[in-house]
Amino acid sequence: MQFSESLKKNHQFQFVYKNGKSYANKYLIMIIKENGLGKNRIGISVSKKVGNSVVRHRITRLVRESYRLHESVFNSGLDMVVVARKSAAEVGYFEIESALLHLAKLHGIIKVYLY
Repeated sequence: MQFSESLKKNHQFQFVYKNGKSYANKYLIMIIKENGLGKNRIGISVSKKVGNSVVRHRITRLVRESYRLHESVFNSGLDMVVVARKSAAEVGYFEIESALLHLAKLHGIIKVYLY
């Protein structure tokens, strides 16, 4: 398995938004689209509605770390966009991790579900 990269350009995010499939829970929304590259690319989006820059960067770090630690159980060849909801501002690492794994299970992109 090759490890993931990040989605960086706006057109990459827009392609996933328009063509991907999404599921949501209380804290996060995950949109996925197959990319045919054999590796995953993840993009994290946190709106200004969620909080100030300190809060937004904290959520981004929590989502990125949750994904990094569980990257080996995700299927390969996907573009993923994770969008944080306003309720994510008040929760800690374990709730974000649980929400990310829950969405991966709903999408059916996880090999082994560890809850």
